Amino acid sequence: MDLLKPLIALLAIVNPIGVVPFFIHFTQSFTREQRLRTIRIASFTAFCVVALSAVAGLRIIEFFGISIASFQVGGGTLLLISSLSMLNAQPAESKPGDVSDGQAKADAGASIAVVPLAIPLLTGPATISTVVIYAEKTRHAWELAVLVGYGVVIGLVTFLAFSASGRIAKVLGRTGINVMTRLMGLILAAMAVELLADGLVKLFPVLGSHLAR
Repeated sequence: MDLLKPLIALLAIVNPIGVVPFFIHFTQSFTREQRLRTIRIASFTAFCVVALSAVAGLRIIEFFGISIASFQVGGGTLLLISSLSMLNAQPAESKPGDVSDGQAKADAGASIAVVPLAIPLLTGPATISTVVIYAEKTRHAWELAVLVGYGVVIGLVTFLAFSASGRIAKVLGRTGINVMTRLMGLILAAMAVELLADGLVKLFPVLGSHLAR
């Protein structure tokens, strides 16, 4: 197995830089500490998804009785919901201030870091499928260990990309962020529809035959 191909494929699919605009949107009302915590959790979650996909792969999904197609439909629905608030340039988590506001934002940051930042924006069905395919091609334990190591690389790249988001936000300003948020919301909606369509065609092949006509 060519050990460079999986890393190149994963970097292209995960594309942490492309997720930075979504990170800015979801964390624009967070403090520096809350944002850093979100970055750490998102990076670690991305590593875990890649590592677990390499070691266990489809066994985990099959254990819960979930197919890749169902995962795509669920992920697509989640992305579509997120895109609606982005199209209105609304903060992902906006709650009235109260004595527990800081803790609420911290909890929200942890939640946002896992879903939808890490899953499915960073590591969705395509990432899991890619890792599983390459894991099945391994013949030695050290090759599997290399795939797990690539999860570390993905986590580090994610951490660096998200850490630079503050400088990006300062350059863009509030108006720039709102414009970018609406634009990325439209792109996210399109991505969500594609995920949903692909998943639905896999779940219901008859849909594919009708679309092909």
